[in-house]
Amino acid sequence: MAEKSTIARPYAQAVFDLAQAAGEYTQWSNLLQLAAMVVVDPTVHKYIDNPQVSKEMLAKLLIELFDKQISEAGKNFLLVLVDNKRLNVVPEIAVIYEQLRAEAEKRIDAEVISAFPLSAAQQQAISAGLKKRLGREVNLVTKVDAALIGGAIVRAGDMVIDGSITGHLDKLAFALAH
Repeated sequence: MAEKSTIARPYAQAVFDLAQAAGEYTQWSNLLQLAAMVVVDPTVHKYIDNPQVSKEMLAKLLIELFDKQISEAGKNFLLVLVDNKRLNVVPEIAVIYEQLRAEAEKRIDAEVISAFPLSAAQQQAISAGLKKRLGREVNLVTKVDAALIGGAIVRAGDMVIDGSITGHLDKLAFALAH
């Protein structure tokens, strides 16, 4: 069986294309996030997996749940998912859509894990450096992990920069062992 992300990708791309054409990135983000929460809810999930619940009944249930929070295009999208029995991949569709949106809007989420809390100046310097290096707006999230001893680990997309003391000690131990 294909992975959920493989199944979700064409749906996410179709939604992204609709959102881009209409300039409705935020509306589609909101709908997909809400739909992802709804389909994983145990009460709703039992209807999705129940073979005795027809596609029509499931579609009616979902449209009633979303009522005024959904556009006509959103309703059509949900109907396509119901018709193709793809409601189980809505969370993956939402994730892929957000990646496509971030790419189009030239922004990236970055995480900095440091041994000690970062000052506002340090956060600004890291954010500015990443913006220059990646050519995108950076949404910086910081976390503290005392196990790093010192330094920090920066993750932005596929890029990982490990400047932690623990990381350096691990590299040194590996080099000495080999």
